[in-house]
Amino acid sequence: MYQLIGAPVSLYTGKVRCYLQFKGIGFEEVLATPQVFKELIIPRTGVRYIPVLVTPDDQVIQDSTEIIDHLEQRFPDRPVYPTGPCQRLVALLLEVYGDEWLVNPAMLYRWKIEENREFAIQEFGRTRLPDASAAEQYAAGLEASAPFAGALPRLGITDHSRAAIEQSYLTLLDELNTHFSSHDYLLGDKPCIGDFGLIGPLYAHLYRDPASGRLMRERAPQVARWVERMISPDASSHDGAFMPDDQVPDTLLPIINRMFEEQVPVLLETARQLKEWTEANPGVEDIPRAIGTLRYRLGDMEEERLVFPYTVWMWQRAHDFHNSLDAVGLSAIASVLSSQQMGALSEPLSVRVKRQSNKLQIDADRGVD
Repeated sequence: MYQLIGAPVSLYTGKVRCYLQFKGIGFEEVLATPQVFKELIIPRTGVRYIPVLVTPDDQVIQDSTEIIDHLEQRFPDRPVYPTGPCQRLVALLLEVYGDEWLVNPAMLYRWKIEENREFAIQEFGRTRLPDASAAEQYAAGLEASAPFAGALPRLGITDHSRAAIEQSYLTLLDELNTHFSSHDYLLGDKPCIGDFGLIGPLYAHLYRDPASGRLMRERAPQVARWVERMISPDASSHDGAFMPDDQVPDTLLPIINRMFEEQVPVLLETARQLKEWTEANPGVEDIPRAIGTLRYRLGDMEEERLVFPYTVWMWQRAHDFHNSLDAVGLSAIASVLSSQQMGALSEPLSVRVKRQSNKLQIDADRGVD
C-alpha cells in the first residue's frame, strides 16, 4: 500500500490526498512527526519538505506534481490531464496558479487573522506531538509554525500589500463561485490537474482554517461545495468526463486573465533573473530556493518579494506544451487566450531547470529555447 507522509495543515499534502482519493488508490496517511522527518524524510529525500509518497516497492517521491505524474503513469484510468490542446493548457496554467500564486492569500489569511493563526499553531503542535498534552502541543506548534509565519515578507505579504491581496482573493472567490455554479469542476464533470493545483490552498488553508472557511462558505458557497467534492473520500465513485470538443467554459476566462495579469509577470521576471544568476554563478549545480528580489503588482499596489526559481520549473510545463503545438493547436488556443497571453507563453526561456534528487538544477541537456 502507498504511504502519504504529510499533515492535515499542509497545503501540498491536501493536493496529493485529494488526487489519491479521486483515483481510488489505496493509501495510508502518516503524520510527518519529527521522528518521521529524522528517520525517513531527510535521509530518503535529502530535503525537509512534505508531502512524501512511499510506494509499495519502497520508492520515495517528494513534490506534489512529481507524485501525481508518477501515479498517472501507473494508474492511467480517469486521467487528470486532458488531451485537447485548449483544456490541457488551461489545466497546466491553473495548476501553476494554484500551486505558486494562491499560496499568497492562503498564507496571509492563515497568519494575519488571529483565529486562523491560533488554529494553525494547534494543528502544527498536534502534528509534531500527537500524543502530548494540549499545552505541550501548543508550545511545540509555536516553534514548528514560526518559520511559516515568518515567511510572509519573503512572499511579499506585508501590511502594505495586505489589502490588495485580500481584494484579489475576494474577487477570485466571486469568479470561481460563478464558474462552480454551472460546473462541478474546472473543465467539466471530473477534476483536472488544475483542480488539484487549486485545491491545496483553497482547502488546506482557506477552507479548513476557521475564519477563512466561514468567509468562503458565506461569500462563495459554490466554491465551498467544490472543495467538499474534491476532498470527499468517495470521490473515486463519481463518474464524469471533461467537456466535449475541447471546450473551455467562458466562466474560466476571468480567472485565466487574473493569472496573466498578476502572476505571469512574476514568472517571466523570475526566468530573467535566473539567467542573470546562472551567468554570475558558472559551474554551480544546485539552484538556491531564492536568488534575489523582484517587484510585483496587484492593481495599483507594488511590493517586493523574493525570487523563487522553482516557479520556472512549473511554468516550463505550460510553456513547453504551448510551444509544442502545431498550427491547428495554436489556432484553437487563440480562441481562449489573447495574443498577448500567447506571446507570454512563447517568450523564450534562456535557462531551463530540472529537479534532480529533489534539488533544482540547471538543465544543461535541454539548453535554451
